[in-house]
Amino acid sequence: MATTKTTKKTTKKAAAGALSAPVYSMAGKEAGTIELPAAFFDAAWNGDLVSQVVNGMQANARPVVANTKGRGEVRGGGKKPWKQKGTGRARHGSSRSPIWVGGGITHGPTSERVFSVKINRKMRVAALASVLTRKFKDGEIVFVDKFAFAMPKSKDAAAALAALGKAANAALAAKKGASAVIALGGRDTNTEKSLRNLKHVLVSEVRSINPAVLLAHRYLVIERPTEALAALTKRVTK
Repeated sequence: MATTKTTKKTTKKAAAGALSAPVYSMAGKEAGTIELPAAFFDAAWNGDLVSQVVNGMQANARPVVANTKGRGEVRGGGKKPWKQKGTGRARHGSSRSPIWVGGGITHGPTSERVFSVKINRKMRVAALASVLTRKFKDGEIVFVDKFAFAMPKSKDAAAALAALGKAANAALAAKKGASAVIALGGRDTNTEKSLRNLKHVLVSEVRSINPAVLLAHRYLVIERPTEALAALTKRVTK
């Protein structure tokens, strides 16, 4: 009995360590496989953490647009409208009082408001790992060895995504539900210009992907997976 239990545990660990995914060429042909780090593609789902990080990122990106002026900031109102007594009217010291037309605003929004919140690096990494794991298990991550376009051409980019989607059984070229993040392994002008005109497609570098962007799109296409995984691993060890 003891020997059987040990064998089962060993097999389980071996299976868990052999986490891999197919890599496709731009033409939709299988070009090999790649081993995936369990830290990013076999992490536990933590919905509360993901929600906290995404809400924090949205708060940090929120611009302070609305701004009103109080009675001390509006122009005019230096002269007393009428004398204090003897007119039969209510007493007023300034025509820029909040109860006057053209006066200041009481308790209105100001540009001094701060919406930003602190997000620890470990929280960002853990949230990204949770989202990547969920997408990988749902079959929404596609690995491509390299995008190579002789010149910027959206037609060729659309054909490449259609071939990749057909090979990976992902609706990358469908009219509906085809939103995808194309995570490039590095800067490539022809690739960026070819892909950026496609609807529902966001072109970014691997080092810039985050949980908020990934959750806003259904699929994730990772180019040059070896360099991409090295960049992701660097986030953990940094």
